Amino acid sequence: MTDPTLRTMPGHLIRRLHQLSTQVFAAAMAQAGEDLTPVQFAMMDALAAEPGLDQASLARAIGKDRATVGAVAERLAKKGLIARTASAHDRRAIELELTGAGRDLHARLAPRVAAIQADILPGLSEAERATFVALVARALAAAGD
Repeated sequence: MTDPTLRTMPGHLIRRLHQLSTQVFAAAMAQAGEDLTPVQFAMMDALAAEPGLDQASLARAIGKDRATVGAVAERLAKKGLIARTASAHDRRAIELELTGAGRDLHARLAPRVAAIQADILPGLSEAERATFVALVARALAAAGD
């Protein structure tokens, strides 16, 4: 058995791929004239699909902790992109919804974000990208995510 090198260690490669993903996303947002992070877009995307999610459910949906979701929600609210309201069912819960400006921005950016996905996995064919995504999803499911 050979010693693993950084080029063969999944953790290292995943970290490097995450860096590439973040750079590609940032470049696309800059080109669109927007100041939005991948986590902010993920939150907006989840809220576009399911308006009125509470912060805890949103945290689970995007794989972030509640504190991070709370802080990001506050920033998005300050930008006028989401509205935060107390839940009618649970006073402790905060429900989130895209504002009109948030819906408009999401609708404008969603196709751009979809289009850059191939740039995040350069050198892979469409079939290889689909296989990669399926394998990552399977590994995450096995890990309980």
